[in-house]
Amino acid sequence: MTESLAGLVGLVVAGVVAGAINSVAGGGTLISYPALVAFGVPPVPANATNTAAVCPGAISSAVAYRHDLPKEGGLLTTLLLPSLVGGLIGAWVLAITPDRLFARIVPFLVLFATVLFASRDRFSSYLSSKQGEQGKVGAMGRIWGFCFQLFVAAYGGYFGAGIGILMLASLGLMGLGDIHRMNALKTFLSSFINGTALIYFIIKKLVVWPIAILMAAGAILGGYAGARLAKRVDQKHLQMFIVVVGLVVSAWLFYKGAQS
Repeated sequence: MTESLAGLVGLVVAGVVAGAINSVAGGGTLISYPALVAFGVPPVPANATNTAAVCPGAISSAVAYRHDLPKEGGLLTTLLLPSLVGGLIGAWVLAITPDRLFARIVPFLVLFATVLFASRDRFSSYLSSKQGEQGKVGAMGRIWGFCFQLFVAAYGGYFGAGIGILMLASLGLMGLGDIHRMNALKTFLSSFINGTALIYFIIKKLVVWPIAILMAAGAILGGYAGARLAKRVDQKHLQMFIVVVGLVVSAWLFYKGAQS
């Protein structure tokens, strides 16, 4: 009983930390998902439960960026369909993936997300260099964006960590130059992908709701605190901490998968 209570407290703390990290730098899934696995939730339900836990924060972020969306309404419409289809494909593939197989795949996904996160400064430098550009997206840019968004959404429905970085890179390649508009699109599409996947997970009864609600409450609290502390946090130190955690978690999941 004591161990179970301590585990639940640990999940709430993981939710708080993940929510705070998401609000400051992104990458909170690298904290919340391993916490669920360590608590004993099987890999596939753990991923579905993690999606349910992070969804409220993603939706609230999308609402915060709503004033930037109308400027790119046409582009948003172009990217919504692949987000819907890709999110459903990823969620469906996850639902039919055996826990044992997913346990062997997920260390590679965590490592991939960690490498993406570690590369975010390069993306930021690239995006900053485009700030003075008009940011018009032509026909070829929209075709590229549609196809790549389908891939990002499928990956997001299946696992999800790192989709924000992938979308920012794609939007930059499409020709957008205003970082606020890009963040608005990225945030809205991320919430749409997560929401679509979550609906499928709910239908398939993959979400462990008591745990999801506890972690969601922690994530909301952490997100609020993180937003208030964002200007006081040394982003480089935080990013380094997340990368180290991601590498350690990858090694732990590789070991855990090899033992199963």
